[in-house]
Amino acid sequence: MAGNNQDWKHEEDDEEDQALDETSYKDQKDAIIMAIDVSDSMLKPPPPSNSKKADQDSPLEAALKCAYHLMEQRIISNPKDMMGILLFGTEKTKFHNEESGRGGLGYPNCYLFTDLDVPSAGDVKALKSLIEEGEDEEKVLTPSKEPAIMSNVLFCANQIFTTKAANFGSRRLFIITDNDDPHPEDKAAASAAAVRAKDLYDLGITIDLFPISHHDSKFEFSKFYDDIVYRDPVAEANMTAVPFSKSGDGLSLLSSLVSNINSKQTPKRSMFSNLPFEIAPGLRIAVKGYNILHRQTPARTCYIWLDGETPQLARGETTRLAEDSTRTVEKGEIKKAYKFGGEYVYFTPEEQKMLRDFGSPIIRIIGFKPRKLLPVWASVKKSTFIFPSEEDYVGSSRVFTALWQKLIKDDKIGLAWCVVRSNAQPMLAAIIPSRDGSDEDSGTPFLPAGLWIYPLPFADDLREIKTTSHITRSTDELTTKMRTIVQQLQLPKAMYNPMKYPNPALQWHYRILKALALDEEVPEEPDDATKPKSRAISKRAGGYLEEWSGKLEQDAGSASSAKELKREIEDDGFDQPTKKRRVAASEQHNPSSMSVAALREAIESGNIMKMTVAQLRDVAGSKGINTAGKKAVLVDKIETWLDENQ
Repeated sequence: MAGNNQDWKHEEDDEEDQALDETSYKDQKDAIIMAIDVSDSMLKPPPPSNSKKADQDSPLEAALKCAYHLMEQRIISNPKDMMGILLFGTEKTKFHNEESGRGGLGYPNCYLFTDLDVPSAGDVKALKSLIEEGEDEEKVLTPSKEPAIMSNVLFCANQIFTTKAANFGSRRLFIITDNDDPHPEDKAAASAAAVRAKDLYDLGITIDLFPISHHDSKFEFSKFYDDIVYRDPVAEANMTAVPFSKSGDGLSLLSSLVSNINSKQTPKRSMFSNLPFEIAPGLRIAVKGYNILHRQTPARTCYIWLDGETPQLARGETTRLAEDSTRTVEKGEIKKAYKFGGEYVYFTPEEQKMLRDFGSPIIRIIGFKPRKLLPVWASVKKSTFIFPSEEDYVGSSRVFTALWQKLIKDDKIGLAWCVVRSNAQPMLAAIIPSRDGSDEDSGTPFLPAGLWIYPLPFADDLREIKTTSHITRSTDELTTKMRTIVQQLQLPKAMYNPMKYPNPALQWHYRILKALALDEEVPEEPDDATKPKSRAISKRAGGYLEEWSGKLEQDAGSASSAKELKREIEDDGFDQPTKKRRVAASEQHNPSSMSVAALREAIESGNIMKMTVAQLRDVAGSKGINTAGKKAVLVDKIETWLDENQ
């Protein structure tokens, strides 16, 4: 099964289990520092307005509230991610290692309000008190007379990332400011900031800018930030502009900031990388696989030990003990076995590797079919999203795009043999294209455009279903009335968008956790966006529902009457045999009352051998036959008596 080339194997794969924990492939660990500008313009409240939708917060307040919402969100969705808040342009200066004497000298006008770490309840409380209660006892929101030097801000962020999140797969710096030119007359300071920005990018740290423009001014990137923020070349090719958050224009600045920051989602960690994708013999490209869809459940991320003075994270250890002597069993003593026919069949590690060896990992297309031939019931597992990678095969993106476009144009799917990683079980899968979210015919605007590995069932996965012999179907008139109701209650664009419906059980779970951690009041009712809107349903389809309900009762009554009439006819037709069966059953139940004819019929048909010894003794006793002996003796005595009394 395996080829001669075994370079794809690794030593760590030897101990890899076939069961894969896909939760670890949902996202990679992310570290975010939100650098918020503290200046007079950021503290300036919006102009007064009579509109209810007008902004009520200053840009700085909106930025801090945005940081608070993001911190809450990441505690729930990404509990292992780190987040920090760096205020720059402040009169006070603070750094996490200021006790060593460097904090006030190295990074002036930079105040590290929340150090880069997994957010704790204390961090959330401190930020909440600063926002909602306005408790700024340390005067951290007092702007300095001179603006902060951006090279110091970037170098400060560099030091925080290097010391706190050196090995994180994703490290990002979010800059929120309304100043498009912090150094208008100092070219040396601007040049130094550009050098510091390049240092960050060389370390794999991404800088994202969230500009705030006021109603009387426009944020100009060309003045300073074109040399600081490296644009995405794909976004530039598609002419995608950086989203602005405007203050004082009647739109909510907070909502705009939250929306813009949420759009910068963490890059997904790939389930497999640079996997060969063989489209035809001799034509291969490389792809990466991503777990886009994953069911979220309230999971315990760690165990807590509460018997000490302060709660501590508990670390678990596993030790295997022998059942008879309770001695510790070493790893080399353990063997794996499969149960077959009541016995255990043992395999050596080498034999286990051979059992799981189906060749090198690959996705190999073996043919194409019209998409309409793929039935709905063939979905047995969730699909995996694949996207091209240029690392192993240059030009993979062009070939991948050509295949994707051709499948969409001809409305076809590919059939493929897939071994996505070493030691994985092979599977047959359909290669299904998904349209771009902006395409009106996509049906799934919340999913990316590309190809999906859609696992297909084997013959062993199919089950037989025992259907009922008779099904009472609705009348055509009743079906037509229900069709009208369904048309009246369709979702917007006749499509279910999961982005609009958070899991109510999951949200309720985390709201309770949040209330307990922050000493807040426990909410009484959960926010459930899935609850049916009774008033809207009644307004749209109330009359149709009443009409359909009346018709349903009428048809149900007619169907019930027809069933009763049919049952009466069947009972009349089988009345006499029923009596005979009842008589025979009563005779069998009381063997001593069996007649000679019934006894002869039981002997000729062989049913007498089905009778128990107790029943045979009752029959023999009623006929005056000696009841001693076993079953065969009793049957022989009864047959002899019957022959003598014919």
